[in-house]
Amino acid sequence: MARASVKRHAQAVFSIALERDELDGWLSDLRRIAQAMAEPQLIAMLETPRLRLSDKTRLLDEVLGGISPLAMNLAYLLVARGRLGIAGEVASEYERLVNEHRGIQHAEVTTAIPLDDEDRERLKDRLEAVVDREIVLSAEVDPAIIGGIVARLGDRLIDGSTRSKLKALRRSLIEAGPT
Repeated sequence: MARASVKRHAQAVFSIALERDELDGWLSDLRRIAQAMAEPQLIAMLETPRLRLSDKTRLLDEVLGGISPLAMNLAYLLVARGRLGIAGEVASEYERLVNEHRGIQHAEVTTAIPLDDEDRERLKDRLEAVVDREIVLSAEVDPAIIGGIVARLGDRLIDGSTRSKLKALRRSLIEAGPT
């Protein structure tokens, strides 16, 4: 249910932003909202039932001053519905929609060791050739994959990790059985 709510909110914001030609402005505002909603002290104050909604909106005005009125309305809505926890996900989903609109694909890459800038650029170029789109790359390190890479591009998974190759080899050896 939460994921559907995130998608609904992000899609609604995207439609408004596209219609008003304010894609980047909304992206900036959503990031500010998400950043504010990641502050535990602010969340505690906004979630307390003892504080009136008018006091909560005043607090949001202080913290988020300078964002567009429509973005502020979204923040008010999240507070009123007790959905503060999805602000970061809404911002991420909105960014994905904007990137998709602009023909940019997000790739999440996992490697066993950190990538230097040269390796990162080479990997980005190879992935762009695979999907024939510009790639925005985010990389993380997981020593458990032993070597190689695992790349997630939307619904596609490219698993070139040593760990998966070793598992496949093990399976084939087991299937072959003793001779």
